[in-house]
Amino acid sequence: MDVEALSISHLNEIVIRTIEAGDHIVVANHNLHSIYLYHHDSKMRTFYSAADHIHVDGMPIIGLGRLLGLPLSREHRVTFVDWMEPLASVAAKYGWRVFYLGSRPGVAEKGADVLRHRYPGLRIKTAHGFFNPDPASQEAQVTLAEIEAYRPQLLIVGMGMPRQEHWIVDHLDKLTANVILNGGAALDYFAGAIPTPPRWAGRVGLEWLFRLASEPRRLWSRYLIEPWYIACKVVGEIFARRQCSPREYD
Repeated sequence: MDVEALSISHLNEIVIRTIEAGDHIVVANHNLHSIYLYHHDSKMRTFYSAADHIHVDGMPIIGLGRLLGLPLSREHRVTFVDWMEPLASVAAKYGWRVFYLGSRPGVAEKGADVLRHRYPGLRIKTAHGFFNPDPASQEAQVTLAEIEAYRPQLLIVGMGMPRQEHWIVDHLDKLTANVILNGGAALDYFAGAIPTPPRWAGRVGLEWLFRLASEPRRLWSRYLIEPWYIACKVVGEIFARRQCSPREYD
């Protein structure tokens, strides 16, 4: 499990440094669902191989990381619900062009309006994510042309896993944004399209329960089935490490 101990301030520093230097990076994140998909989807593995930084999205990953010896703490759990406003604040301060691709028609723009109101000067353009993502489709080509015409320094792709990661992989060689993020339903929460779980729930590892209660039909497998597969993987890795570690002899 390749993740870094990155807080919101660390991530903002990475974004600022990258844009000021004119570099190009992909910043990814891992949660239980993404780890499950990583083991079942070759294009997800390609996406994470292309990522320059991978931060933690979910308290269970903090716990699993600690079991595997990673120096992770609660401040290293960064979800877009928590990061989006600090990121928007920095973007407004520096005058970056931000493009958000995702959500249902009209939803992302509603969420963007909320952020524009809270952070005057924020330059953010949106496009919905309900189109044919095949690179050969006319819809995909029009969407890509719209993004590139805007010339964003920051591109957030929020079409849900694994659709957003697949889209990034398929178009990575054509995207010129300095920083590309896989943002999930980041703006849906600000638009009120999805209830925002209490922030204390995330800090104690119970945010999944609120999400499951909000969207049980869509999320039941993600939260009730997939974690068992991951638990078996972690137990196997811990056992393998112990088997490989030097033995002490009297």
